[in-house]
Amino acid sequence: MCGIAGVIGRLDESNRAALRRMNDAMAHRGPDADGTWMSEPDERGWGVLLGHRRLSILDLSPAGSQPMADPVTGHVIVFNGEIFNFHELRRRLQAEGQKFCSSGDTAVMLRALGLHGPEAVSWLRGMFAFACWDPSQRRLLLARDPLGIKPLYVARSPDPKAGWSLAFASEIRALLASGLLGTPRLDPQAASSVVWNGFVVGPNSMVKGVSLLSPGHVIEHHAAGNEVHQRQFWGISHRSPGRTTTQGDLAVVIEEDIKLHLASDVPLAVFLSGGVDSAAAANLARRASQDPIHTFTLAFEEQEFNEAPFASKIAAAIGTQHHEVLLSEGQFVEGLERALDSLDQPTFDGLNAYYLSKAIREAGFTVALSGTGGDELFGGYPTFRDLPALQRWSRRSSWVPSEVRANAATIATWPLRRTGAAVPPQTRWAKLPDMIRQGDDLLALYQHAYALFLPDFQEELLARDFAEPLSLGLPSQMRDQLLDETRGRTPLSAISVMEQRLFLGERLLRDNDVASMASSLEQRLPLVDQVLFDNVDHLPDSTRYSPLGRKAILRRIGLVGLDMALFERPKSGFVLPFDRWIRQGLKSAMDQTLRDPLAVAPVGLNPAAVQRLWRAFVDGASGIYWSRVWAIFVFVRWCHRNRVFR
Repeated sequence: MCGIAGVIGRLDESNRAALRRMNDAMAHRGPDADGTWMSEPDERGWGVLLGHRRLSILDLSPAGSQPMADPVTGHVIVFNGEIFNFHELRRRLQAEGQKFCSSGDTAVMLRALGLHGPEAVSWLRGMFAFACWDPSQRRLLLARDPLGIKPLYVARSPDPKAGWSLAFASEIRALLASGLLGTPRLDPQAASSVVWNGFVVGPNSMVKGVSLLSPGHVIEHHAAGNEVHQRQFWGISHRSPGRTTTQGDLAVVIEEDIKLHLASDVPLAVFLSGGVDSAAAANLARRASQDPIHTFTLAFEEQEFNEAPFASKIAAAIGTQHHEVLLSEGQFVEGLERALDSLDQPTFDGLNAYYLSKAIREAGFTVALSGTGGDELFGGYPTFRDLPALQRWSRRSSWVPSEVRANAATIATWPLRRTGAAVPPQTRWAKLPDMIRQGDDLLALYQHAYALFLPDFQEELLARDFAEPLSLGLPSQMRDQLLDETRGRTPLSAISVMEQRLFLGERLLRDNDVASMASSLEQRLPLVDQVLFDNVDHLPDSTRYSPLGRKAILRRIGLVGLDMALFERPKSGFVLPFDRWIRQGLKSAMDQTLRDPLAVAPVGLNPAAVQRLWRAFVDGASGIYWSRVWAIFVFVRWCHRNRVFR
């Protein structure tokens, strides 16, 4: 787990200094070592510069340092992540007569790429983002793992005379630190995405001209600066007819998956929230490991949010060495500036993972397993129950007069408008009239269900002369991809794809990456794996989802040996007591920001609408949840902190 950066351009001091600044900006991602490398120049003096920050996990010797040059092929790589099937790949290459000096995964992957070219990317099972230089072809290959665990941001120069054509890094803030982007500008679609989703949906980013490489994609660039080739090496395919996964098949895959994720030359821990997913990861890890397993839980003084007592009982039943980390309101507020600075893009989530990651790292651990991904695979969210029901109801409601359907939103909010409410409720059920108008379009229902605000209020929040409307809150590339990947699927499996690509891929994975790496902690997610996904995707719906919300098959496989009574309680998310803290310790800072037009207007928002939203929350207006005001506050703060304005 590391940070990578690079530039294609003139091999002059200006670009070398830009690379050093990018590397320095990612010191938290790799405190153990840093390195740079420069190719031979062409006749114009152009080539590639590569930078790397190292967090040592496998092969702690100097042989594992990067940038790494292969002594056989001459290829050079900078790599962020882990390849979990590298032992298998090593044996495959050794059968071809290859020998290795390093015991780690990077050397194996580098040799495979050098001998077999971009085709070898599809052999990799793991979480990765890398750049690999082919000296004979003078081409740079960029790749990102199938499900998007590790990020890779790419900037292309708009000026052919700028002296560089492409720059990339593990974080947007590294690209900003490079100085190559000039005066960075806020992407209008990103502002719209944050207001709709609470985060930026890729491939867009907060910064105009900077894009996020899509999961499961590779691109090749020539050292002259032009893009040579881009393709998808893995995608969510339509299910193969006649192929069915059994529970026994799945148990073998999950147990193997956990074993692969335990590979480490440094101490390893497990996030334990008290729910089924993290308990399954901890339980299977304990059964597979010869070493003690340490589990960590975040505890709160606010008992309605505190899952620590449940986690403690589960840890005792599994037999882990358990650690409880208390996070008080005072500690949260005291550390908030650093926590918010860890966010590479605005999001209303992520800080829970930040505080727990910080505690795990301070306890001496460098790697931690997480149960993230189980809800998306096995139908743990309310959307799996609610959206198919709404879809069926919408089909039956065709008898509703067209004029009523067309004006449903106005009718629903009319009583609130009459009483002069500052902001009508922004809840899922307040959005029901808008959802009815979508008919049985499952993607539209999904996006409206998750939207932070009703469509009318979204329009009020966004400055009319700046923001670019997004259909369903999604860039066209993501919308088209989801329509293709869900075509022909059952409603439940279609929702699973949406949860996998959007809620997990665009929010949780990105938040968890920056939150953990801020403390130099590698977070591994055994339930986010393309081999596992493919096997789960070929389970019959009745086996995979029934009964809805229970994740019964994961319980049977992952919680073996445990008393199921430990998990018989209502589902609760891994959330902080934000509502209470915003009204108390955070209120002053948020009030100062959200009431200030000079803070709000430069980021493409309407100051009057933001003030109304904040006043409605403070006054306790119905249906104005903490996530709405927090998302806007984090967005405004991020733009000012990183000096990215409209």
